This record gives sequence, C-alpha cells and structure tokens, in this order.
Amino acid sequence: MILSTTESIPNRKILQILDIARGSTVRSRNIGRDIFAGLKNIVGGEINAYTKLQAEAREQALKRMIMDAEDLGADAVIGVRITTSMVMQGASEILAYGTAVRLD
Repeated sequence: MILSTTESIPNRKILQILDIARGSTVRSRNIGRDIFAGLKNIVGGEINAYTKLQAEAREQALKRMIMDAEDLGADAVIGVRITTSMVMQGASEILAYGTAVRLD
C-alpha cells in the first residue's frame, strides 16, 4: 500500500477515487505514567512514556487506515493526515485518514 501526504503519486495515474480511508484509536493515560510525567514536569524535559504512547497510537491508527483502504480495494492512500482530539479528560483519539485510490 502506497501512502502519501501529497495529492498524487509521481509517475502513477489515479484511475479511480474510491472513498475516504480512515483508522483511529483512543488511548488513555495511566496513573504510573501520570506520576512520572508530573515529576518530569517539575524538572523539565521530554516525557518519554507519553512520546512512546503517542507513537504507538499513530502507528495503530495508520495500520487501521491501511486495512480500511485494502477493504475498499485501494492501491494507495493520498492526502494522508493524522489528527488528535481529546475524547475525555486523560483520553485522546488519534485519527489517520486520506483518500483511497486505485492506480494504473
């Protein structure tokens, strides 16, 4: 599956626009990470536990988007974007989406 943040794939022609492909996950923090993050917030610096949590969530959302695109019969997803929103205090949704297309 070809993924691109651009609206086209170099040297490939888009034959058909299929639909929006999407994948999401909702993740929450946990008490252990929150205690460590609170301490890290006092001294400053990167909060590695949250960085890892976000990276894993992005990868899962992308994988789910790819599965959705495959179900649509796509060869590629163009215009890929990743966004996040707070669902409730301490929980965020990571959404990956783009346009599923069939290429020549």
